[in-house]
Amino acid sequence: MGLLDSWTEGRHTADGVVHPTYRKGSGPGVIVIHEIPGVTPGVIGFAEEVVARGFTVVLPSLFGRPEGPASVGESLRSIARICVSKEFSMFALGRTTGAAPWLRSLARELHAELGGPGVGAVGMCFTGGFALAMLADAPVAAPVLAQPASPAPLGRARRADLGLSPADLTSVKAKVAAGCQVLGLRYDRDPAVGTRFDTLRRELGDGFIAVEFPGRQHSTLTEHRQQEGVDRVLAFFEEKLAAGRDERP
Repeated sequence: MGLLDSWTEGRHTADGVVHPTYRKGSGPGVIVIHEIPGVTPGVIGFAEEVVARGFTVVLPSLFGRPEGPASVGESLRSIARICVSKEFSMFALGRTTGAAPWLRSLARELHAELGGPGVGAVGMCFTGGFALAMLADAPVAAPVLAQPASPAPLGRARRADLGLSPADLTSVKAKVAAGCQVLGLRYDRDPAVGTRFDTLRRELGDGFIAVEFPGRQHSTLTEHRQQEGVDRVLAFFEEKLAAGRDERP
C-alpha cells in the first residue's frame, strides 16, 4: 500500500499552470509545501500528523516523484527540473518565486471552501520562504518557514535574502504589523539557511517567532525531525486557525 493511497488526488490550475495535489482530513485548511526532492515519506509523515490534529491538509506536488525517497539521486533530478523551470529560481535576489501565483490561488480556493481566519502554510528548505510569498497576497493566517534555503546561500546578499520582491516584502510587513505572526524553524548552524533569520528578525520584529535547535542538520520536520519543532508547528496552527473554525469568508 502506498503512503498516499489514503489521500484524495486532485489537480489545481492557476493561470494555465497545473500541479497535482493530495488532500486528507477535516477542519481548517493547511497547505504543506514539500522540500527537495519532493513529496517524500518524511513529508507525508509530517502531513499525517497535521491531519491527526484536526486539519484539512493539501499537499501540492510541485516537482519530484511523489513517495520517492529523500535520496541524492532524487534530489539531483528535482534540482535539474527546478533549474529549467520558469516557476522557480535558486539564485535570484529580491524576487518572489514564480510559484507564488499558483500557491496563492490554491490558498484562496481552500479558504473559500473551508472558511475561518485563513489557511496555514508551511514551506521547507527550498520552499521554506514560499509561505511568506503566499502571505503577501493570499488568506494565510499561519505561515511557517522551516529552514528556508532559497535563494541558494552563495554570497552575503543571497544568504540574507528572503526570496521576496520589495512590494511583497512591504505587504508581508504590513500584515505582520497588523497581527499576523510568522513561525520559523532551523538548526542554528545550518549553512543552507544563511543569515535569513537575522533578516526576518530585523524586518518583522516581534512578529517573527524563531524556534532554533543546536547543530548543523537541516530538515527540522522530516529527515532530521525535532519533535519539539513539530509540536510547535501544530500548536501554532491550532492557535491561529482553530479559533475561527466555524467562520466563513
